[in-house]
Amino acid sequence: MLAKRIIPCLDIKNGETVKGVNFLDLKEVGNPVEMAIRYSQQGADELVFLDISATEERRKTLIPLVRDIAKHINIPFTVGGGINALENVEELLKNGADKITINSASLSNPKLITEVAKRFGSQCMVVAIDTKLVENQNKVFSNGGKIETEKELFSWAKEVENLGAGEILLTSMNTDGTKAGFAIEITKQLAELVNIPVIASGGAGTMQHFEDIFTETKATGALAASIFHFNEIAIPELKNYLKSKNLSIR
Repeated sequence: MLAKRIIPCLDIKNGETVKGVNFLDLKEVGNPVEMAIRYSQQGADELVFLDISATEERRKTLIPLVRDIAKHINIPFTVGGGINALENVEELLKNGADKITINSASLSNPKLITEVAKRFGSQCMVVAIDTKLVENQNKVFSNGGKIETEKELFSWAKEVENLGAGEILLTSMNTDGTKAGFAIEITKQLAELVNIPVIASGGAGTMQHFEDIFTETKATGALAASIFHFNEIAIPELKNYLKSKNLSIR
């Protein structure tokens, strides 16, 4: 059994960490560098950095901020936002990212998944999928959850795996920020469908929610933001709790 990973996420807008509910009503919650240092010291297994307005604003990810964070942490660091070419990927990896994640670019240019995997290795290529239930279909959204696409969650997930993705970051827009629990059913189906690791994201509110996602699905990672940002759950306590439930935790 793969050891499960606890992954805090920094959603970045205008250089500050922000958090919303269902991708809306974003509020500033703190300095990204300070927060990254805190999570690294607390024992987070990985850190995800998403420059959430980069695609919409048609600009590249904030390289100086990525470099600054990478300098201060010693855990795997995944970076996403505004990445649409191999040069962007190369620049981020040179500046301290260990993995990169693409969402909108994977939808508009699926070949990029294969190109990144071939050039830098599939372990470096994380495809983020934002999904929402629309008329009984799990539709895939781009541009930070703003644009509904023609893609359906499960067929798209299989496609990105075949294209060379090494991991999927699955965010349920229906549960995001609600603290009502992860989207167990779709995560379960997805993690059984693909043969690459799946990170569940959206809805964590209690330690029990992490236990549920790890015991009821094959997800190997669970990502959360607000519960960590607002110190509602401390990472060391969460890890001790999960170990007490006989889960293999890093």
